[in-house]
Amino acid sequence: MLNALTAKAKQGVKVRLLYDELGSRRLSKRMLRPLIEAGGEAAAFFPSRFRIFNLRMNYRNHRKLVIVDGRIGYVGGFNVGNEYLGLDPKFGYWRDTHLRIRGSAVHSLQTRFILDWNQATRKHDITYEHELFPEDAPAGEVGMQVVASGPNSRLEHIKQGYIKMIASAKHSIYLQSPYFIPDASMLDALRIAVLSGVHVHVMIPDKPDHMFIYWATLYNIGELLETGANVYLYKNGFIHAKTLVVDQEIASVGTANTDVRSFKLNFEVNAFIYDANVSLRLVEAFKQDIAVSELLTIEKYRSRPLRIKFKESISRLLSPIL
Repeated sequence: MLNALTAKAKQGVKVRLLYDELGSRRLSKRMLRPLIEAGGEAAAFFPSRFRIFNLRMNYRNHRKLVIVDGRIGYVGGFNVGNEYLGLDPKFGYWRDTHLRIRGSAVHSLQTRFILDWNQATRKHDITYEHELFPEDAPAGEVGMQVVASGPNSRLEHIKQGYIKMIASAKHSIYLQSPYFIPDASMLDALRIAVLSGVHVHVMIPDKPDHMFIYWATLYNIGELLETGANVYLYKNGFIHAKTLVVDQEIASVGTANTDVRSFKLNFEVNAFIYDANVSLRLVEAFKQDIAVSELLTIEKYRSRPLRIKFKESISRLLSPIL
């Protein structure tokens, strides 16, 4: 990735790389030097004077954005790292969902990047130049909103969008998330949907990448199972997708996990999509994942060992900070 960015910088392309310092703690200045020498720029989000300890470690830039020429944008679950290519033996195959966007919605992604870049560099050297926002003909007819959230906003925009979608459901809800630690409002919305006759399907990983988060996820999943939701444990590696589809008409794909950290602490961005065809494709992807997943029944959940229940209870107490 760095080699590709450096090559474009040498060709005269304006390259700007913004990275979350805590998540990129193995990224050294030496690794970035070729890019900088080629004319590219790199900046850390909320950097710390102390490499190991960061007083703002809770406020992560969890956004994953790429914008090319103001005409093509990418957003979704994929980070940049070997594990996300399936090269980490601990996780194996990495199942994620990402969007490639063309059209005016790319301008919203571009704006989001400019705001983050100007904050990180404190130079405010990117202005809203015409070349960054080309006025092309519409690329399609898909309605889309790009929604950002973070601790700099009093309102939890992405979570509220999720709850609005869930509350509007009449037939089905499909939710994929590597972590499931919602607050009471979202958990209640899902339970109400199940009790109202909506078919709620939730998919989580069968293996943990963070133990406390995994046990807290299982505790909350139990709350849904008790009301009759369908829960699937993804077994073909690790599922990292963050998708929500309602009635096969409205969908959301982005960076926010279904947990308190993503809704309140992290800087996130999601695309809300108002299109039946895209929603159907996401549902079909979910159904393909079911083929390599295990249905978690309420009987199996209730029969879990006492030591697992203890771990879940402890993890539940830590949920607000996980």
